[in-house]
Amino acid sequence: MGWVCNRRGAWVNAGVSRGKQIKVSSWEGNRKWYVCNTEQLSESLQPIFVQSYLDQGTQIFLNNSIEKSGWLFIQLYHSFVSSIFSLFMSRTSINGLLGRGSMFVFSPEQFQRLLKINPEWKSHRLLDLGAGDGEVTKVMSPHFEEIYATELSETMIWQLQKKKYRYCSEYFLHPLCQTAKQNTGFQYDVISCLNLLDRCDQPLTVLKDIRSVLEPTRGRVILALVLPFHPYVENGGKWEKPSEVLEIKGHTWEEQVNSLPEVFSKAGFAIEAFTRLPYLCEGDMYNDYYVLDDAVFVLKPV
Repeated sequence: MGWVCNRRGAWVNAGVSRGKQIKVSSWEGNRKWYVCNTEQLSESLQPIFVQSYLDQGTQIFLNNSIEKSGWLFIQLYHSFVSSIFSLFMSRTSINGLLGRGSMFVFSPEQFQRLLKINPEWKSHRLLDLGAGDGEVTKVMSPHFEEIYATELSETMIWQLQKKKYRYCSEYFLHPLCQTAKQNTGFQYDVISCLNLLDRCDQPLTVLKDIRSVLEPTRGRVILALVLPFHPYVENGGKWEKPSEVLEIKGHTWEEQVNSLPEVFSKAGFAIEAFTRLPYLCEGDMYNDYYVLDDAVFVLKPV
């Protein structure tokens, strides 16, 4: 199998090959992506777990990804360009240039269920940190009057600008971070931090920065983490351990989730709701799509 998508973070060798492809129309085939053993959760977390399912939005993404992976000549072209450009560009930037490797975290319906909102619900400002090509931002954007995004990759910034999102150049993603108050002078109603903390050198600092620019009463954070948690940071083409460590304990998905309330409380947050979802990436000529296990949280300031 191949390696793809230095994601809103980075991907591992976790593809689904054509020869072993799961039928995407089958709930039973993909049920493991959503299963949580609630009996293994702490008593405080059990009542706030939101059960998710394979829905139409997820299935459409998977079907499109499978179709694209079968475009042989385009996939050969992407492979050739990647091999050349990888000598001087990051994989994220190459994906942004080619317009490939889009991510899928949740469908509109899953987003609404997690936030406990209806399709007509509107708020003022959304800030999406490490927004990549903006495809996940697009799922959330209908609910907001103003959409802001941050991204480090120049080609991904180009993709964001094509979608008309307001790009914020020099805050968050510490150490480039300057607080959003200094840059814009206002706070945000919802901040999304999706599969970013395991690729930050100072993840706790980022969480505290998020807290400082979140609207203090009604503001919410949508935060996704790949579990099991394996943090590392790209530095000059090398992968290194971050300087700040999040004390995430345990081995299973449920055990690691149980340790997260204490982690979030250090930054001034409590968990309001959470779910288990597949973190999906478009495939390539080797695999139809790539998948990792996500825990997606709604955090409220305390």
